Amino acid sequence: MSKRLKSNLAAYGMVLPAFMVVMLTVAYPIISAVIQSFQDEETGKFTFANYTYFFTEPAQLNNLLYTLMVVFLTVAIAIFVAYLLALYLRFVKSKIAKTIGTLYLLPRFVPAMCAVYAMITIIRDSGLINRIGQLFGLNITLGLMYHASGIILMNLWFNIPFAAMMITAGLGAIPDSIIEGARDVGAGKWKTFTSMILPLSLKDVVIASTFVFMTNVGSFTTPYLMGGNAPKMLGIALFDQFNKYLAYNRSAALSVIMFLICSVSAGVYIYTNLKEQEWEK
Repeated sequence: MSKRLKSNLAAYGMVLPAFMVVMLTVAYPIISAVIQSFQDEETGKFTFANYTYFFTEPAQLNNLLYTLMVVFLTVAIAIFVAYLLALYLRFVKSKIAKTIGTLYLLPRFVPAMCAVYAMITIIRDSGLINRIGQLFGLNITLGLMYHASGIILMNLWFNIPFAAMMITAGLGAIPDSIIEGARDVGAGKWKTFTSMILPLSLKDVVIASTFVFMTNVGSFTTPYLMGGNAPKMLGIALFDQFNKYLAYNRSAALSVIMFLICSVSAGVYIYTNLKEQEWEK
């Protein structure tokens, strides 16, 4: 064998163990779930019934629409607030900004279960806010528990710091000389923002949005502890199908549906990262 062939075989041999692990732990379960999703529960024959069930059964269709509503609202609000926070941290030079820049990532280090329970003790109808109101003769009931608004509020607590971190990194890569040059030619703050800052940071905003979207589509802890009985987030619906109803084929179909929803966001992420490559130009 030639020296080059031996080198290639050695390289493939070193990569092979990692490749096999990925195939066994990632690719095989995905392929197996897709195959199972098209099988009848009793006969094992090919069928689309497992998929049509989630798009024709009213409760399951409501779960899908409810999940998309919660996720899109979470993404919109989280990105908007995170972008404002990132702008403040990037361009405001003050002690308050430095303090916020040091502390705003702390929620990322709090375990999800602890954070959700802490939020519940504050916002539930007999929680901290209500008890403070009782001291002043007020009966404050926010009505956030077992409602979409409570889930969205908790999602924002988790996702705003993460999105702000990504957007702040993108804003930090914008040279001050570009902004100073725009101001030197007479551009005001709003013109500088719309013509320079926003276009240069838009890629990071899109990437942050895709990560927030994918994180919340399959979320479980928050909707399980704070969500109502109906409608349910898809993560809880999948848990019910698999553990309560033992409908493994329907569970596989719902897993594929969730994967396809997330794949749209993943496609946006990949396109955003590749659109500036030479082949795209």
